[in-house]
Amino acid sequence: MAKKIINLLILLPLGIILIIFCVANRQSVTLAFNPFRPEDPVLAVSAPFFVFIFIALIIGMLVGSTATWLTQGKYRKRAKIEAKEAVRWHSEADRQKTRAEEIAGRLPSR
Repeated sequence: MAKKIINLLILLPLGIILIIFCVANRQSVTLAFNPFRPEDPVLAVSAPFFVFIFIALIIGMLVGSTATWLTQGKYRKRAKIEAKEAVRWHSEADRQKTRAEEIAGRLPSR
């Protein structure tokens, strides 16, 4: 319940700010991909300004998350190796425990 309240306290103001931002930046702008002839309609896109800003934010988040994922690869590899080693040692401990029980079963009782 507390998580829902915290999300509401964070997401509601954020949503209101985004709506205000979209309303304030709804003017149509043209993004030209041809620097030598910006008026060329083939290589130009017209849309409200907030669309371009949201696209830039999304691309930035994707690039940042990809860079983070790539830089943390060595830690994921190390965790995988250590998990395999832990499984190996656990099976070795089980094998030794079984062997100790077999040896204890062969000993004469007092």
